[in-house]
Amino acid sequence: MTTTPGAVNGAVRRWLRVEGFAVLILALLLYARPDYSWTLFALLFLLPDLSFAAYAAGARTGAVVYNLMHSYAIPAVLAIVLLLIDASLAIPLIWIAHIGMDRALGYGLKYPTGFGSTHLGAIGKR
Repeated sequence: MTTTPGAVNGAVRRWLRVEGFAVLILALLLYARPDYSWTLFALLFLLPDLSFAAYAAGARTGAVVYNLMHSYAIPAVLAIVLLLIDASLAIPLIWIAHIGMDRALGYGLKYPTGFGSTHLGAIGKR
């Protein structure tokens, strides 16, 4: 197995991927309960991946934008605000489900050295 400097490996990597899968399942179950639109889910589920376009501005900028869109922090804060104002949690749940899926598949947060360098190890062609 090829490792990326600074990336987790072994049992910790497996645990983080299982954790991502658990978050994906939890977000899907929470999304299904209030009868939110599955059409909306399908339309928005891959939206965070458009952030890879920021790599056109360079690896450092790309990594920052990609990581902002693939961190649990922003949709979690959004969910808190929406809970406080008693609004729909559909958008943050879709976002969190997407991040969970990415983590389960081994796509981690990016290092500024390039798109393939992640906290969960190298991805793509070596």
